[in-house]
Amino acid sequence: MPSPAPLAAVILAAGKGTRMKSDLHKVLHPLAGQPMIAHLLGHLDRLEVARKVIVTGAGRDQVETMLAAAKADFTTQEPQLGTAHAVQQAEDALQGFDGDVLIMFGDVPLVTADTMRRMVERLHGADHPAVVVLGFRPDDALAYGRIIADDDGRIVKMVEYKDANPAERAVNLCNSGLMAVRAKDLWSLLARVGNDNAAQEYYLPDIVMIALADGRPSAVIETAAWEVAGINSRAELAAVERDWQDRRRLQAMADGATLIAPETVWFSHDTQLGRDVVVEPHVIFGPGVTIGDGVTIHAFSHLQGATVAHHADIGPYARLRPGADIGEHAKVGNFVEIKNAKLGKGAKVNHLSYIGDAEVGEKANIGAGTITCNYDGFFKYQTVIGKGAFIGSNSALVAPVTIGDGAIVGAGSVVTRNVTADALVLARGEQAERPGWAARFRASMQARKDARQKS
Repeated sequence: MPSPAPLAAVILAAGKGTRMKSDLHKVLHPLAGQPMIAHLLGHLDRLEVARKVIVTGAGRDQVETMLAAAKADFTTQEPQLGTAHAVQQAEDALQGFDGDVLIMFGDVPLVTADTMRRMVERLHGADHPAVVVLGFRPDDALAYGRIIADDDGRIVKMVEYKDANPAERAVNLCNSGLMAVRAKDLWSLLARVGNDNAAQEYYLPDIVMIALADGRPSAVIETAAWEVAGINSRAELAAVERDWQDRRRLQAMADGATLIAPETVWFSHDTQLGRDVVVEPHVIFGPGVTIGDGVTIHAFSHLQGATVAHHADIGPYARLRPGADIGEHAKVGNFVEIKNAKLGKGAKVNHLSYIGDAEVGEKANIGAGTITCNYDGFFKYQTVIGKGAFIGSNSALVAPVTIGDGAIVGAGSVVTRNVTADALVLARGEQAERPGWAARFRASMQARKDARQKS
C-alpha cells in the first residue's frame, strides 16, 4: 500500500566509526559486495521515497563522493550532540516538505522496504500515533534502549539503558532507533528535546515521551533482530555478513539451486542464479553475476561481473572477471581466466588459459596454455576467434588479430597476423636435430669438471 502522503528519509551517517579503526568511513565498508549504506538506499528506492537527506560528519567527503549518484541531499552534524540533534540538521533540507519522514541509520543497512512500509502504514492507523518506532527482541538485550508498551503496541515509556531501572532493563523489547513521523510533528518535537541524561546528549527517542506528555501516544511495531543489526566494528560487520550469507544460501536453495557445501559459498547482493544450478564448495560470487539454468560451477571458482548462459560448465579453479559472457553449453575449465570476453555456444577453454578482450565463436576449442595478448602496456586490443576454430596448446594470439572460422593454429604458435578461414597456421621456429650432440656435450663437460677437481 503506498503512503497517503509524500515520503522522505533522513539517514544518519555522522558517526566517527572509531571502533572500525579505518580510513574508510564506516557506512562505506562493504557488505555482500556493496557499501552497507547502499543496501539501505536500495530499499528506500523500492518505496519511491521523494526526498532523501543524508546527515554526515567526520569523513563526509568520502560519503558524498561515493553516493553522488544517490539523488540525495547532504547535511552536516558538527558538533555531534546525539541522535535528536543529528536529525535536526535535516530540517533546512526538508523545508516546506509536508509528508511522512522515515528516520534511518546508515550503519543499520538491512531494514527491508516491507518493514519501512509497515512503519508508514502504522503511522496512518486509525489511532493516528504521533511516532512509530521499530522494535525488536534480541537474544541478548545488552545495552539497548527499552520500549515499554501495552498489548496494543501503544508505547507507555521509552528509556535508554543507562537511565533505565532494573525492572525496565528486564524488558526485552528493544528500540532500534528507527522511526516514522509526520514532518509537521517532527521539527516541533525535536525542538523540545533536552539533554538531562547520563550522557548529556539529545536523544531522538525522547520525542515519543514529549508527544505522550501532550496526550498523543506513539506505537511500536516489531521486526526480526537481524533486520536492525547495527554495525560499529569489523567484528560486527563480519557477524552481519555471516548472517546475510546464511539467509542468502537458504534462499538460493529454496529457489532451486544445489549448493554442495552451502557454508563455503559466498554471494553478493545482486547474484542471480537460475534453476538447477549446481554450485560446488568454495565458490565466490562477486558483484554483477548472472547464472542461467542448469549451470555447474565447480569448486574454488571466482566469478565477478560475469554472465553464464544455460548449461555451461565452469571450473574448477576458474576465474571469470567483469565482462565475461559465457554461452550455452560452453566450458571454462580449471585454471582458466576470462575477462571482457564472449564465449560462443559450445566453445571450450578447458585448462590453463587466459582469454581477455576476445570473442570466441561457437564450438571453438582453445588448447591448454593459450593466451590472448591483449595489452601492449598502453592500450587494449581485441582477439576474434571464429566458429569451430582450433587453437593448439601453448599458443599466443597477439591482438589485434582474427582467426577465421574453422582455422587451426598449431601448438606453440605466436600469431601476429590474421588467419583465414579453414587455414592451418604454424608460427614457431623449425625443429632441428643434431645426432649425438647431447652425449658429446655431457662427456666434454664432465671432463672439464673432473679436471677442476684434480687441480
